[in-house]
Amino acid sequence: MLFIYRVYQILVMCPLLIVATVITAVITVTGSALGFGRWWGYYPEILWSRLFCWLAFVRVTVSGRENIDPNVSYVFVANHQGAYDIFTIYGYLGHNFRWMMKQSLRKIPFVGWACHWARQIFVDNSSPSATRKTMERAEKLLRGGMSLVVFPEGARTWTGEMRPFKRGAYRLAVEFNLPVVPLTIDGAFKVLPRFKKFPVPGHIHLTIHKPIFPSTDGHDLGQLMEESRAAISSAL
Repeated sequence: MLFIYRVYQILVMCPLLIVATVITAVITVTGSALGFGRWWGYYPEILWSRLFCWLAFVRVTVSGRENIDPNVSYVFVANHQGAYDIFTIYGYLGHNFRWMMKQSLRKIPFVGWACHWARQIFVDNSSPSATRKTMERAEKLLRGGMSLVVFPEGARTWTGEMRPFKRGAYRLAVEFNLPVVPLTIDGAFKVLPRFKKFPVPGHIHLTIHKPIFPSTDGHDLGQLMEESRAAISSAL
């Protein structure tokens, strides 16, 4: 069965996804260039992401969507099990947002091009000044009322276990006094871990936890990191 599935991936799934990626990128760039990036930088990618799941026979279920308000700006923080985390959140979160993503993703043909025009935040830690500029771009995005999704681990796990969290996303939440929403992704490591090239069919469960709202004095950075990590762990 695995052999048949691999043949299907090579002959059917991959060609369809390449075409879908090119079309989505062109639509995103065109719509964003015309000044409608808030819409075109998010909604076409929902269908694109779901297509990645559907064609790979990956089922995604979501719980906790009632915990978020589409009219509120959040900082979403999620664990990072594998490449299908991106398709899970993009396709099934149900809340307009932009990513904080690795600078290296800018080099992916068509994808990097579309991400640039959609105003995704590429993280550049090559120097203190570059890091500062990254944070400034994220701050500008949040001031505009957009939400942000961050993988605070910084990279996909090698073992399935969560890596230590970095502070960047939390500093933004503290500075802007924004609610933080922990997201648990469970099952993506089995579908496509970072040490494999092709996915396998599976079931991914996305849990949207209740927002952690700032107190009257604002967020406490350390406590915010601990609470969000505990919430994410609770659904694994």
